[in-house]
Amino acid sequence: MRLRSIAISLFAAVAATGVALSPASADPVAAAGKYVALGDSYASGTGAGDYGDSGGCKRSANSYAQLWANANAPSAFDFVACSGAVTSDVLANQVGALTADTELVTISIGGNDAGFADVMTDCNLGSDDSCVARNQEAQNFARAELPGRLDSVYTEISGRAPGAQVVVLGYPHIYQLEGDCNVGLSETKRAAINGSADVLAEVVSARAGAFGFTFVDGRSAFAGHEICSSGDWWLNSVTFPIDESYHPNAAGHSGGYYAALSAVAQPAVA
Repeated sequence: MRLRSIAISLFAAVAATGVALSPASADPVAAAGKYVALGDSYASGTGAGDYGDSGGCKRSANSYAQLWANANAPSAFDFVACSGAVTSDVLANQVGALTADTELVTISIGGNDAGFADVMTDCNLGSDDSCVARNQEAQNFARAELPGRLDSVYTEISGRAPGAQVVVLGYPHIYQLEGDCNVGLSETKRAAINGSADVLAEVVSARAGAFGFTFVDGRSAFAGHEICSSGDWWLNSVTFPIDESYHPNAAGHSGGYYAALSAVAQPAVA
């Protein structure tokens, strides 16, 4: 999810914290079939650094998609996920990479549709009550409107890559509640934000399951490594550039998403 317009004054309110750890490497195995990585900034690796020439899409060499490709040497790898993407962007600009011979598809999408970038802005700059209300608004949208949008994307994936294994990676909890942070957002705000992650997981997992796709729960993948946890934080707090705030860092992609993806994605030998 891309944070589009958080005011610079945010830095005075929230302590900036970023963790930049080197991703684990893996020895390449026998070449797998074609792999296509779709989605938003959580899929592109925004927040994990090393974006090469990907411009505003911020496709990171440390992203879970690139790490899986490095380890499994697919016969073709189309990395088209892009920071800020919503479901309509996937349909307009990304699904064209899918072909009948695609064997693995990964996707993280839906957070921007529900407006969680704006949620984080409002919660950082507003009161507890306004944060709770904005989260409730986003949750209502996710329950009522997001299923149809996800169905449109998933239908297109199924039609274009009918033989592919499709892995849908969900969003993590941002915060460890009652954790080690002494500054920053209130516990009320942190709980409201985590509640929105729960609603997203509920909606996305249900729609993925309806299509026979594999759902990876980001909450489980990042458990013990949220902001305010006692372990290494696998998510950035407020950082600069501002659009990398509240995104997985390199350690989150390697230890969280990539590890979880590797446990379920079964490369077929080309």
